[in-house]
Amino acid sequence: MDLYPGSAHVEECGLVNTPGDKVWDYAGENGFAIVTKDSDFSELSVLRGSPPKVIWLRIGNCTTVRAGFLLRDAFPRIQAFLNADGENCLVLSLQFERPSPEFETLETTNPMARKRRPPG
Repeated sequence: MDLYPGSAHVEECGLVNTPGDKVWDYAGENGFAIVTKDSDFSELSVLRGSPPKVIWLRIGNCTTVRAGFLLRDAFPRIQAFLNADGENCLVLSLQFERPSPEFETLETTNPMARKRRPPG
C-alpha cells in the first residue's frame, strides 16, 4: 500500500545537487511537501512560510528503512499537518522524550532500573 501517492525524490524531478532555494521553489510550484533531514528547510519554512510545507526528520544518521518506518508510523500526524492551515514545519523524531516529572521515572543510577515516584 502506497501511503504517499504522487511523492517524488529530488532525483526524479531532476533536482539532484540543486540549491535548496530552487528545490523549495519547485516544491511550492508543484504542490509537494519537502521531507528532509536538513535543518535548512525548516529554517526556510520559518522565513518564508508555506507552501511548501516541510517535514523535518530529526533522526540522525540512520537507514532509509528506519526513515520509512517513521514516515509510515507518523502517517496520521503527517496527514493532519498537511491539511492544517498556518503550520509550516512538522518535526518527526525516533528519539524518546523524557517523561514529565508528574509521572513515574526510571532510576537511571540503578542497574536494575527500579521505578520510583518523584518527590512530593
